[in-house]
Amino acid sequence: MSGAYPEHPKQPLVLGIESSCDETGVGIVRGTTLLTNTVSSSMDEHVRFGGVIPEIASRAHLDAFVPTLQESLHEAGVTLEDIDAIAVTSGPGLAGALMVGVCAAKALALATGKPLYAINHLVAHVGVGLLDGKSNGKPDAVAAAGLGAGRLPENLGALLVSGGHTEILRIRSITDDVELLGSTIDDAAGEAYDKVARILGLGYPGGPAIDKLAHQGNPKSIRFPRGLTQPKYMGTAEEKGPHRYDWSFSGLKTAVARCVEQFEARGEEVPVADIAAAFQEAVVDVISSKAVLACKEHGITDVLLGGGVAANSRLRELTGQRCTSAGIKLHVPPLDLCTDNGAMVAALGAQLIMAGVSPSGVSFAPDSSMPVTTVSVPAQRFAD
Repeated sequence: MSGAYPEHPKQPLVLGIESSCDETGVGIVRGTTLLTNTVSSSMDEHVRFGGVIPEIASRAHLDAFVPTLQESLHEAGVTLEDIDAIAVTSGPGLAGALMVGVCAAKALALATGKPLYAINHLVAHVGVGLLDGKSNGKPDAVAAAGLGAGRLPENLGALLVSGGHTEILRIRSITDDVELLGSTIDDAAGEAYDKVARILGLGYPGGPAIDKLAHQGNPKSIRFPRGLTQPKYMGTAEEKGPHRYDWSFSGLKTAVARCVEQFEARGEEVPVADIAAAFQEAVVDVISSKAVLACKEHGITDVLLGGGVAANSRLRELTGQRCTSAGIKLHVPPLDLCTDNGAMVAALGAQLIMAGVSPSGVSFAPDSSMPVTTVSVPAQRFAD
C-alpha cells in the first residue's frame, strides 16, 4: 500500500473519513461525483461546556464511526470491496479526534488491502468545489457552488472560516501547490463568536445565535476594533506589512467584554442585540476586506468560501458584495459541504489518485498542526 497506485482509475471510488473536531463524517465519491455524505455530530454533548471538549469529541467519534460508515455504504449502494481507495483527514485538528479517524482508516485499509491517503483537512474544504451529484439527497445541489465539472478555475483562492481556522489560500494545484496567504494569529472567527456569545449569555454554538440576534440590532451603534488593520501591520502594495492579509480577533473579544462591563457598571441594561450586530459587523468587515485585498493583489479571480462560519448570512452577503465590486467570482458550496464532512476528504483523495500521487501507507501519524502546504502525507521510507 505504500507504492504508487497500480491502476490510476479515471473515476476512482473513494471512501473519505473525517474526524478532526466534533463531526464524524464518512463520504463516498466516484471521481468527481458525490454519492453520499453522512455526518454524525457530537455538538449537543458540548453545549453545557460552552465549547468542544476534546475528550468528549474523541469518545463520540468512537461510538459514531461504525454506524456512520454503515449508513454511508448503504446510501451509496456499495460495499467495502467496491471501494478503490480510502482517504482520511490526517490534520490539522484535535489530536485525539484525529487519532480515532486515522486508526479507523488504517484498520479498514489493512483489512481490505485498499490504498490509504492521509490528507489535509483544510485543502479538502476546497475539494468540494470539484464535486457534482447530490448533497443531502438533492440532485445537483453541489452545482450551486458554481464550480463542479471536475475542475477548478485557474486563478482560484479559498477563504476558510471556521471555529478552528480563518485563512486565505491560493490554489495553483489542489494536489500539490497550495499557498497560505494569510491567517489568524490568535482566535479563529468561529472561536470569537463562541466566546462573545458566552459573554452575552447566548449559549453555544455562538455563531448561529449571534447571526440571528444581529438582525435585531444596529451594527453602527458601537464601533468595535478591526484587528491588524493599522498601517504598521498593513504596509502598502509595494512594501507589504507583516500582517497585511492576517487577522486577529482576541482584541475584539476583549473589547466586547469591556463594553458589557461598562454598561453593567453604570447600572444600564446591556444592549445585547446592538452589541451582537456591531461585533458581527467588525468580524465580517475585516475578514471580507482582507480576503478581497489578498485576492486582488495575487491575481485571484475566483474564491471559494468554506468552513462552518460560511453559514453566516452577513459574511456571505458582504463578501459577495465586495467580491463583485472587485471583479471576483465568489463560490459558496451547500452548507453541509462547507462544514466538516467526509465527502470533501473523499473528493481530495480522488484528485490525488487521478493525479498519480502515491498512497501514504499506514506508517504516518496524525498531525494536529499540519501546514496547509502539505496536501497529503507521502509514504514513509525506512532504511534497511
